[in-house]
Amino acid sequence: MYIIYAILAFSILIIFHELGHFVMAKLNNVKVEEFSLGMGPKLLGIKGKETNYLIKAFPIGGYVKMLGDESASTDPRAFNNKSPLRKLSIVIAGPIMNLILGIFLFAMIAANKGYLSPIIDSVIVNQPAQIVGLMPGDKIVKVNNSKISTWEDFVTSVYTSNGSAMNVTYSRENVLKTVKITPVKDTELNRFIVGIYPTQITNPNIAQSVKYGFSETYSLTKQTAGFFKTLFAGKAKMNDFGGPVTIIKFSGAAAKAGLISLMAFAAYISIQLAIFNIIPFPALDGGFIFLFLFEIITGKKVDDNKVGVINYIGFAILMALMVLVTIKDILYPINF
Repeated sequence: MYIIYAILAFSILIIFHELGHFVMAKLNNVKVEEFSLGMGPKLLGIKGKETNYLIKAFPIGGYVKMLGDESASTDPRAFNNKSPLRKLSIVIAGPIMNLILGIFLFAMIAANKGYLSPIIDSVIVNQPAQIVGLMPGDKIVKVNNSKISTWEDFVTSVYTSNGSAMNVTYSRENVLKTVKITPVKDTELNRFIVGIYPTQITNPNIAQSVKYGFSETYSLTKQTAGFFKTLFAGKAKMNDFGGPVTIIKFSGAAAKAGLISLMAFAAYISIQLAIFNIIPFPALDGGFIFLFLFEIITGKKVDDNKVGVINYIGFAILMALMVLVTIKDILYPINF
């Protein structure tokens, strides 16, 4: 049953992404031929006025097929006949919808459960933070010139320090001060710590919840972008990433832990989908974004048929990578 909840949660992320493309296509008077949730063989189909709405067998993606998005068409409502700016607005709407969903989910979590703030609630005696003079009420604002928006930002900074000294900037009575802290390894937790506890914000109002939603989304966007940078630099390890099997497995575990955990995991994946989709690679939204920005800046139109061929090749590569990552998921599962 939890796996079903996980699949439904993942499907909602895809629906939101594709809904962004669909709505902007309609607003720009582009004919949408298909709106599909899932890939592979068709399970269910409903014929609309001009759009086929499909549910397919494998819940690992989806797409909006527009007239003229794969090959040139003379129809004035075809995607290829719209201005680069209109086409850009249609393509970028998908990732934006995923970011909006992430903000909404994190805001809902904060409103129902509260959240942790990077304001110090207490310090542990004889630990690094207490030794350098940090006190309850101090607000952590930067680590090594990197802005701290959430408590998770600070935890990530300490974790990734690997025990190296950090320049921590904090605010005390509206005065900024900077100290150097060297995290120590906690053998029981098996991670680095500095010896502080965050402030729990309980019963936040709507403004605080929405602000937390934006802050957490911004924080995870930075972390996800950093991960992809590490991945493309060839520095990522086998267990640093997973595919569909891993997503469903972790989603199932999150669903089993409760609705709030599932919402948090869904928000996390939604933000990852947004960042992944803006990578400038053919067949991804980012490939089109790069193309349309090129056309807007240079005023030169790229041949639609050539773009179609490149995207077919890009799609084939992505499908091959999907198969490889799925095999990796099975042979080298990520344990938790």
